[in-house]
Amino acid sequence: MIGVFFIVLLGFILVFMFGKYFNLWLRAFVTRARIGPFTLIFMSLRKVNPNTIVDAKISAVQAGISSISTSALEAHYLAGGNVQRVVRALIAAHRARIDLDWDTASAIDLAGRDVLEAVRTSVDPKVIDCPDPRHGRTTLDGVAKDGIQLKARARVTVRTNLGQLVGGATEETVIARVGEGIVSAIGSSETHKVVLANPALIAQTVLRKSLDSQTAYEIVSIDIADIDVGDNVGARLQADQAEADMRVARARAEERRAEAVALEQEMQARTQENRAKVVLAEAEIPKAMADAYQKGSLRAVQP
Repeated sequence: MIGVFFIVLLGFILVFMFGKYFNLWLRAFVTRARIGPFTLIFMSLRKVNPNTIVDAKISAVQAGISSISTSALEAHYLAGGNVQRVVRALIAAHRARIDLDWDTASAIDLAGRDVLEAVRTSVDPKVIDCPDPRHGRTTLDGVAKDGIQLKARARVTVRTNLGQLVGGATEETVIARVGEGIVSAIGSSETHKVVLANPALIAQTVLRKSLDSQTAYEIVSIDIADIDVGDNVGARLQADQAEADMRVARARAEERRAEAVALEQEMQARTQENRAKVVLAEAEIPKAMADAYQKGSLRAVQP
């Protein structure tokens, strides 16, 4: 009787669960999503939301993506990923004929990146300002070989590189690299007039450096939005150098003057010392004469 009661209870539970998920199973059946009723029951036992999985699977199948398995959707849900967003990203990539598989899309989502936004950026490239005005700088300042400073602003068109999105450098790195390339291109120009006459030379020089390697973006184009003439840095540096040379010359002249004054004082001291020696020597003359008189070695001679 206990066994029969247990079987009846189990059957009642299965019937109740099947009735609870009958609408979901019917939706999956008519849309050829291939999700069985027992799979839905086991989802609830594994703490997986069956509605989310069924909706995602139906969306993928209706969009022509039948390679995503139900177990893969469940695993991504249990890992904390956004199943609906990943499926929408795959549908958008499929429509745009972008090579994106489930493993790559789920890895991007679990890495904390918005995979749907990444696909949209890959389809519709976005424009970023260089430098980023949010960081306080509004221009990129470079100095040509003739010493004239140029202030430039660039607009970089990028699209997402889905293959490098996980582990690739972010937008800030792209902005930094492009800024460095523009400043370097200005610095390698012979005169500022060359840059002003053809600003596209800067963009072409920067694009040839492959600055988007190992980043999450692919640079489509670099456009110089604005370029202005700044200070004459070369003349200012020359003036500062001349001022510094003059200060050095003054310091050296003052050093020589101090040495001359010290030498003069030393000569005066030696003169006084020699005079003292002469006085001492003169004082010895009368004493010597007196000794000579006493010894009889000195006699007065009458004329």
